[in-house]
Amino acid sequence: MMQTLFNMNGRIRRSTFWLYSIGSSVVLLIAVFAVGMLAQMINLPIIGLVVGLVAYIALIWIELALYIKRLHDKDMMWGWIFCPIYPAIVAMFLDGTPGPNKYGPSPKGLTGATVAT
Repeated sequence: MMQTLFNMNGRIRRSTFWLYSIGSSVVLLIAVFAVGMLAQMINLPIIGLVVGLVAYIALIWIELALYIKRLHDKDMMWGWIFCPIYPAIVAMFLDGTPGPNKYGPSPKGLTGATVAT
């Protein structure tokens, strides 16, 4: 799990992208809310601000790692992340390269270049 969330090497499937993207957002949102409530109760709002900032930076890192791995699944380099719309379309909707590519083996376990349907 940590490899998927924080490492930018390798490939992931669309289902993994959606699962980790939504899951990490929900977990960090709940954590920030809980810490914010606790900070209000002990009257130290700066703690909530600091935790919120750290959580936001962590979420950006996680989302970048997930998007880059989806780009790798399409056999595309990480630099495509700077294109405004295309990485989102690739990450969310397009199937990856069947079989292995230069970024690693298929996350679906496919070994050949052709896929039987």
